[in-house]
Amino acid sequence: MTGTDVRDEAEDSGPSGYAAARLRLLGEGARPGPPRRGALAELTDDWLAGLFGAAAGGLGGVSLVAVGGYGRGELSPRSDLDLVLLHDGSDPGAVAALADRLWYPVWDLGIALDHSVRTPAEARRTAGEDLKVHLGLLDARHLAGDLGLTAGLRTAVLTEWRNQAPKRLPELRELCAERAERQGELRYLLEPDLKEARGGLRDATALRAVAASWLADAPREGLADARRRLLDVRDALHLSTGRATDRLALQEQDQVAAALGLLDADALLRQVYEAARVIAYASDVTWREVGRVLRARAVRPRLRKLAKDRGDFLRRAVAGDGGKPVTERSPLAEGVVEQDGEVVLARAARPERDPVLPLRAAAAAAQAGLPLSPHAVRRMAATARPLPAPWPAEAREQLVTLLGSGRPTVDVWEALEADGLITRLLPDWERVRCRPQRNAVHVWTVDRHLIETAVRACELTRRVSRPDLLLVAALLHDIGKGWPGDHSVAGEIIARDVAARIGFDRADVAALSTLVRHHLLLVETATRRDLDDPATVRSVAEAVGTQSILELLHALTEADALATGPAAWSSWRASLVADLVRRVRAVLAGDAPDEPEPAAPTAEQERLGIEAFRTGGPVLALRAQTEPVPDEEPPGDPEPLGVELLIAVPDQPGVLPAVAGVLAVHRLTVRTAELRALRLPADVDDAGSVLLLNWRVAAEYGSLPQAARLRADLVRALDGTLDIAGRLAERDAAYPRRRGWTAPPPRVTVAPAASHHATVIEVRAQDAPGLLYRIGMALEKAGVRVRSMHVSTLGSNAVDAFYVTTGTGAPLPGEDATSTAGALEETLRG
Repeated sequence: MTGTDVRDEAEDSGPSGYAAARLRLLGEGARPGPPRRGALAELTDDWLAGLFGAAAGGLGGVSLVAVGGYGRGELSPRSDLDLVLLHDGSDPGAVAALADRLWYPVWDLGIALDHSVRTPAEARRTAGEDLKVHLGLLDARHLAGDLGLTAGLRTAVLTEWRNQAPKRLPELRELCAERAERQGELRYLLEPDLKEARGGLRDATALRAVAASWLADAPREGLADARRRLLDVRDALHLSTGRATDRLALQEQDQVAAALGLLDADALLRQVYEAARVIAYASDVTWREVGRVLRARAVRPRLRKLAKDRGDFLRRAVAGDGGKPVTERSPLAEGVVEQDGEVVLARAARPERDPVLPLRAAAAAAQAGLPLSPHAVRRMAATARPLPAPWPAEAREQLVTLLGSGRPTVDVWEALEADGLITRLLPDWERVRCRPQRNAVHVWTVDRHLIETAVRACELTRRVSRPDLLLVAALLHDIGKGWPGDHSVAGEIIARDVAARIGFDRADVAALSTLVRHHLLLVETATRRDLDDPATVRSVAEAVGTQSILELLHALTEADALATGPAAWSSWRASLVADLVRRVRAVLAGDAPDEPEPAAPTAEQERLGIEAFRTGGPVLALRAQTEPVPDEEPPGDPEPLGVELLIAVPDQPGVLPAVAGVLAVHRLTVRTAELRALRLPADVDDAGSVLLLNWRVAAEYGSLPQAARLRADLVRALDGTLDIAGRLAERDAAYPRRRGWTAPPPRVTVAPAASHHATVIEVRAQDAPGLLYRIGMALEKAGVRVRSMHVSTLGSNAVDAFYVTTGTGAPLPGEDATSTAGALEETLRG
């Protein structure tokens, strides 16, 4: 059925015909796009015009006007109809009756309606009082009735918008900023709001409003296409969900991707992020230009008066500049100057002869903390020659300078990306650009995370002897995430190639590839391995090789974690990594003992251990734990990290599941957990042994339970009188599962050669109440002893390592270790 056929059916059949034609149009199987949105708008136009003609009779001085998104002809399947019934005020009663005859058929079909009845004067007055109303009227489109009435309103509204632009545009900018603060950045959210988030459809509409003011205009390159892509995604989302929603929820993404003919949800998100990046960058440039124009307008009258009073004509152009003041240009680097608060190319610059100019201009802008002019970027992208391979030394130095400029690097890098200069300089960047990270710990896409890591590394350059290697490693450490398999392994290969192309010598290329290959080594080892085991420290020393690489890797680890998100770094993790680095440094220096003495217990740990040994039962203590406030932050209360729970209990079967189960019953979330045997003083009769559990916990709801209650339940759990499994099952049954994102299945592996004294079993799973209890029960059922454990939670992901032995204290035989890991994985999947 053609669009004409659909409209004819609607006109012939009235409201029911419109409903049928609308359903046929939306169900034809055509993909979302401008043609279908246009056809739906035309169909709706014809239907409403027919309603108006039948209801208005001979009534004059009235018109029906579409505004907002409907006025722009952007009618998605579940969009509201934004309508204004405009009248000249001569017969209010007849107009009110006409409104009823128009609105009720729309409501009867279940279509959302945003409507108003106003005279032109009332519409203009309301627009003057409400910025959102004024924005909607900028897209007013005549549907039926008195065309002159509609045209008069459009002319008046546009004229007032242009006249009031110096006042209205700052209001609009503030409105956009407040919305961005509430909704976040569209290009980094896993469940973005396509309309409200920064870089979304609201911002695209705001750019149209700025252009309508004639005060400034947005960069046009790719903007219309970005807007169209977001509208296409919203159309598919409406049809997939059957709801008028703008939020792209995780559970809808695969279906929306399929409707758009995309490979998967990641391809969908990447397309959305690309569009949002274009709109966000255009917004930044446009609002900067608006500010510049408004400042110039405010200054110009004073300059004119000064010129008149003093006869100062030297600051005016002699000819060809329209009488504008001459703009000062301050040199920043060869071929690069500052002008009007932006970095632009010097008049003598020749990008076609100077392939280093893009990097030189970018480095100068970042060092000066100034934006890089989009006109300069566009010119360099169009004319600059590619760099030779390997790069000249100046190009490499300028890249390092850019990466080492701190926070301004982000905006300058995005300016280069807007016109494709980054992928021309670093072709491997294409695979990570706008790539989503489906991990709650990460707050950025892969490409932005790499830049954020460089920004964080910039703060640590004084700690290393080769800051250039640190900054480039920060830029490249996750470059392998666009390839199959382990991204560290793939990244090592890519980093070696990129480093050679950039112009590093053979030794530096090897250093960079090693840093990329092992960028997770320190934090994973420190949080998942027993640092008192000599094999742990020796394996890290063998992988690192030299003191200088260790120094760089330590700084890179911290920068990477800080750039990942709040859940990835803390004073606790920092102390563990620092302890590991200290031990590895000693091994590399050749003076580390092969069998270091286990760490001595603190006075409190020793007291609890002695009491547990003498009483034969569990003893525990709760202590609040806080994060120190960084020097650069304002003074205030330390950030709470939860509560440290110390438990000493005589060594016996079932300690791990008992403790974990009691905490789960009391709705305590385990953030970190360690278990180890405690050495008691020599004067204590130590025929037996005591286990020490040092856990950090936080309450899911309300406050923490009293220590006495926890101890009483722990005693019952150890003697078997507390039915933990039953209590947890009852709670799960009372809270049925909600529909949502499906987590990837758990994975349990045996870490080869991780320890000479025990078998290390690693568990990676979605964190959930009772997870550690289930793990403990499974290990208990397998008949293995947990010698020590290291548990951490990163966002919604549990990353745990268990050092297990046989009953005699020996590592598990190979087959037993594999079967134990397999049984544990099967338990967690069930």
